[in-house]
Amino acid sequence: MIVITNRFFIEDEIRILHSLFEEGLSLLHVRKPDFSELEMAQFIHQIKIEFRDRIVLHNHHLLAEDFGINTIHFSEKERNRIHDFPARFPKPCRYNFSTSTHSIEDFNSLENDFDYAFLSPVFKSISKENYGPKTDLFEALKSRTNYETKVIALGGIDLQNIQKTIENGFDDIALLGTIWNNENPIKQFKLCQQIVLSYLQ
Repeated sequence: MIVITNRFFIEDEIRILHSLFEEGLSLLHVRKPDFSELEMAQFIHQIKIEFRDRIVLHNHHLLAEDFGINTIHFSEKERNRIHDFPARFPKPCRYNFSTSTHSIEDFNSLENDFDYAFLSPVFKSISKENYGPKTDLFEALKSRTNYETKVIALGGIDLQNIQKTIENGFDDIALLGTIWNNENPIKQFKLCQQIVLSYLQ
């Protein structure tokens, strides 16, 4: 299960993130598009060293080397920048890569460089107004041909639809609005986690 940070300021955010990691959060996508490189470095510096290998960087990727981060995310627009990395970090590259997709055609066409990819939006977004699916992604998944890359459901995932999402072909889920729009993010995470774990067992 993946959690994506809110792009905006969250009170007590670092304490909440530490609690999420302690509760078993496997990957945290740090998506702070308005952060400068210095602000990003200051933010990551506050996260305990033992949790940094579970961080995924969305921007300022070169900070990964400084902070022991081993997963890097590329947006749809920046996906081709993955080819810049072997030049700086020669093969065998120790980094894992993820990306974002918004159609099954785009997902199927991904190169094998990507360990996993978000496919979104699955449901009406919780964090973005007036943003929802234009096509039925459950139906679209029946046309999946790419099994080298894990497909991660994003967009409107909450307690009511997690099981349906996994049962309909997604390998995992990513949470954003259901965590950060909740008055108790940690409790909400644990409830979502219970559903995922009970299904996988």
